[in-house]
Formats: sequence, C-alpha cells, structure tokens
Amino acid sequence: MADSRDEPLVLGIETSCDETGVGVVRGTTLLADAVASSVDEHARFGGVVPEVASRAHLEAMVPTIDRALKEAGASARDLDGIAVTAGPGLAGALLVGVSAAKAYAYALGKPLYGVNHLASHICVDQLEHGPLPEPTMALLVSGGHSSLLLSADITSDVRPLGATIDDAAGEAFDKIARVLDLGFPGGPVIDRYAREGDPGAIAFPRGLTGPRDPAYDFSFSGLKTAVARWIEARRAAGEDVPVRDVAASFQEAVVDVLTRKAVRACKDEGVDHLMIGGGVAANSRLRALAQERCEAAGIRLRVPRPKLCTDNGAMVAALGAEMVARNRAASDWDLSADSSLPVTDPHVPGRTPAQDTHAQDHDHDHVHELGEENLYS
Repeated sequence: MADSRDEPLVLGIETSCDETGVGVVRGTTLLADAVASSVDEHARFGGVVPEVASRAHLEAMVPTIDRALKEAGASARDLDGIAVTAGPGLAGALLVGVSAAKAYAYALGKPLYGVNHLASHICVDQLEHGPLPEPTMALLVSGGHSSLLLSADITSDVRPLGATIDDAAGEAFDKIARVLDLGFPGGPVIDRYAREGDPGAIAFPRGLTGPRDPAYDFSFSGLKTAVARWIEARRAAGEDVPVRDVAASFQEAVVDVLTRKAVRACKDEGVDHLMIGGGVAANSRLRALAQERCEAAGIRLRVPRPKLCTDNGAMVAALGAEMVARNRAASDWDLSADSSLPVTDPHVPGRTPAQDTHAQDHDHDHVHELGEENLYS
C-alpha cells in the first residue's frame, strides 16, 4: 500500500465571487477547508457587489491561507503545488486570488496551476466519494451557472451538454427571495420556508421542457417573472401572500426541471451515475428529488456534503492535486484571470516552446529552480 505522503500536497485558492476559500488537499484527502465570507457585506445591497468582494478578498487572503495551513498541520514549504481559480467569475475578485497564488508560488518555488471554477466543482466530489468515474456526468447549479457537463478526464476533457440561457437557478432563488422580502442570499431561506409549504399549491411554469425545446439547456427567467407577477397580483388585490406555499411551489419548479434534464442526459449518454455540485446542490429538495429519480432510473447519485457544494478552496486544491498527480503542465507566470474562461479549459497550462520561444523562462522546471532561493519565510 502506497504511503499517503507520496500523494501530492496542494493548496487551493478560490476567489471567484464573495467567498475567500483556501483548501489544503493531499491526493484525494481533505486536510483543511478555510473560508472567509463577505456575504454580510453584500446583504444590504441585495446581491454581490464586485468591488466590495474584491476588497474583502484582499483583507482576508493572508489570514485565510495561514489558517488553512495551520488546520492542515502543513508547512508552506512542503506543498507540491498551488492551485487557484483563474475563471470564470468576477474579474476583480479573480485577480486577487490569482495574484496571491502567483506570489506564494514564486516565493516558495512551487508550480502554479490556474484551474477552472466549474471543473473544480466537479472534482471536489473526490474528497467525499473517492475517484471520479470516467466519464462523469455533472449537473452544476449555482448563482451564476446551471450546466450539464460530461467529463471524460477532469484535468483535460470537459464537454458542455447544456447551460442556462438567462437566469441561473441560484440567481432565480435570490430574486424570488427578494420579492418575498426574505433577504439575501435567497437559496437557504427559500429552502427553509419551502419545507413548511405545499409544493403543489401553485402551478408555476417549467421552462424549456417542451418537445421542441433544447434537451439540456435551462431557463429560469420566465419562472421568475411568473412567480413575481403572481405575488404582485395577490398584493394588489389586498390578499395575503402564502409565503411558504410560494417558496415550495417555486422551488419544486426549479428542481423538477434540473433533475428531469440531468436524468435524461445520463440515459442519452449511457452514463450510470450523476454528480451534482455548486451552491444550489445544498438545497434539500434538489437532493431528495434527485435521489428519488436516480434510483428509479438505476443511476447512482453523488452529491458532496453542503459545505463542499458552495464555493470553497478545497475544490480548487482537489483539482490542483489531480493536475499534479497526472503530471499536467503548470501555468506560466503571466497567468491572468479570465472572467469567461470556458469549461472546456479545465486548467490554463503553460505555453510550449513552439508557441513561445521564451517558454523556458516560464516552464515547470523554472518554477522548481526557484526553490534554491526560497523567498518565503
């Protein structure tokens, strides 16, 4: 049996939105998952303010890294690599994380891996349920994304099958919570109220579920509008709004579409399992309905525990560790944030000599040479 110390020890940094996440992973074992959230600073605005998020990341970065290393019982000098979310996400927020990762990697003489936020959400499941099957069917649902992805190799081959064409699921939760005066973020509070409501009380529409609609794409804008108008009509008529029934009926409409399309994709692609990730994957009704429908279809369901579904550094470290284990090329020192980085790019590798005659100044070997002049104390 191999010594676990032979597995790569990687630190991951996540700053794509309002969470400063730092994780430490050895192979597929989670050692630390430190998070500093700025959600309270955004609550009074009813949503995430990019500039506020960026400033919060700057303040939290070093203390959160120190806390993660202490929790892991690891020294920064022992790391085999540093991974960071290079995109997609808020440009300013991403830049804070990328800049910090480059500084630490350079000072420590360690390889740097710029990785994809969405691919990281898939890879984090390895920390919960072991190595990912290949291929992996993944349903990712969050405030900015609702996607169906098929990955033959999480480090190099991720294929999008469908995505949201307007409001993502998490965004719809936030907007309906605002209409109901339930506060921000909307996902947890809608989930809580829905547990005491009737999901069949109101027949809200299911977007893009007609026979001629795209099989795997999502649309929640029409649902959001329908719910808002229903609420407005009740208020205009001087009637009370049954908040719990509205929450339950709205939530049911969202998770019905998500699970129906995900199970269909598994059947169509001949994949006998489904992984669900992203912040909305913490929703209790989504988990329950997905389990019910997967069991009926003979599909194995993999969903990480709620804390690993929301944005965190552990997921970035998990993908970084996989990059190191599979000997993928490290990123160049000129790695930059890409707010629209496509999911087809699980990571941003360094250039080859054919692409850049000066690549020898940026390649993986150069990174390791810096170890002789360790700048980190």
